[in-house]
Amino acid sequence: MQVVVTGGLGFIGSNLVSRLLQLGHDVRVLDNFSTGHERNLESDVGHSRLTIDRVDLTDAALTVRAVGSADIVYHLAANADVRDGWKHPRKDHEQNVVATHNVLEAMRVNSVPRIVFSSTGSVYGATAVVPTPEDAPFPTQTSLYGASKLAAEGLIQAYVEGGVISATIFRFVSILGPRYSHGHVVDFVRQLLENPKQLHVLGDGTQTKSYLHVADCIDALVMHLTPSQKLAIFNLGVDATITVRDSIGWITSEMGVSPELQFAGGSQGWIGDNPLIHLDITAMRATRWQPRHTIRDSVVETTRWILANQWVLERTK
Repeated sequence: MQVVVTGGLGFIGSNLVSRLLQLGHDVRVLDNFSTGHERNLESDVGHSRLTIDRVDLTDAALTVRAVGSADIVYHLAANADVRDGWKHPRKDHEQNVVATHNVLEAMRVNSVPRIVFSSTGSVYGATAVVPTPEDAPFPTQTSLYGASKLAAEGLIQAYVEGGVISATIFRFVSILGPRYSHGHVVDFVRQLLENPKQLHVLGDGTQTKSYLHVADCIDALVMHLTPSQKLAIFNLGVDATITVRDSIGWITSEMGVSPELQFAGGSQGWIGDNPLIHLDITAMRATRWQPRHTIRDSVVETTRWILANQWVLERTK
């Protein structure tokens, strides 16, 4: 298959690219190199079936040319900076909504029939339904990131209804594992390398979240290379949650440190942070997908990978 992966130099995207190459597909990566890095694909660079193009997806004409002829687009490119969304309010709209519309138009113009889209559990906001199924009512949006992803989902659904494409939309919990570059594990490891005696923690440490290993995420993505229906929406996660304090315990144990914990206080780590995220994955399990990693395993493996690849800490300061 001819596969386009937007954001293919990023954390999830690069893991997907490696898997698609292993499966024998021809892969074209479209990335603006802003947060992704070729080092994520160092074992694949030079592969005869891999092409990497520097592309700004907010440029409509350039996106049409870059997408070109393909069998499927995996659209993973996005601004995922939830915490600092209000420091640059246009970025979520431009990189998540405008870019998605440009990708959809490029697919329409080039008659590309299928898209797989990485959305987020953040679209459920501060939901009262936990674990949260795909058909839960949407409450008020709590972050620009979640709002922009929900808008992108709406565009995709409209293109499906218009008969232009088929689509699978995945709403992820936070993803962990090798090539991880953004989130609490990076933040904590960086702090502890700089000062192993003290750790600053946003919120009160009771925030409760679910996490999924990137390999389990990729298993789900590649299962949907071909459509089983015109539009499918699935949550991706595990049947478990942890608190921030749990994660701190595993990270500090792996690093062999016992820092004093200094909590900022409050139930939220930042504006837009949902203090409880737990997705119902019944629908995805019905497709015979099964997560193979526990949250603890994911946190520990991510910590080890960051310690062995400290270049990522420089990239994400």
